[in-house]
This record gives sequence, C-alpha cells and structure tokens, in this order.
Amino acid sequence: MDTRVAVIGIVVENENSVQELNTVLHAYGIYIIGRMGIPYRERGVNIISIAIDAPEEVICALSGKIGKLPGVSAKTAYSNLRS
Repeated sequence: MDTRVAVIGIVVENENSVQELNTVLHAYGIYIIGRMGIPYRERGVNIISIAIDAPEEVICALSGKIGKLPGVSAKTAYSNLRS
C-alpha cells in the first residue's frame, strides 16, 4: 500500500478537547513519526505539529477526526514522497 509523508498542523483553542485529541493521536500512533507541541500561554492556545507516514486515506481520516473536535482546527501539508 502506498504511503505518503505529511505534516498535520493543529491549533487547540479549547483546552477541554485536549484529552480527546490525545486519544485520537494515540489510536494513529503506528503512523506518527514525531510530534511537537508548543503551548502559547499568552494567547491561550496550543500549537501542535504531527509528522506522519501513512496511506493518504489514513492521513485524511486522522485530520478529519481532529478537525471535528470542538475548538480544534487542523490543516495537512503533503510531501511528494510516496513509498
């Protein structure tokens, strides 16, 4: 199955969604290469970057589930690398 490398940028504005976000990310953990989180306390948001190598439909499903969480937005940037 073809996989793609991508980065999902996540902005969390609703702290109540953090636990559910972590649950979703844990479920896709086998595909996640790395994760970086930055708490921006002055603005009351958390910024998270997820590097992932997975089939395109898995990346889309993960990004969609994240984006449906209250107060959470996600955007995905794909590389041209395929395996």
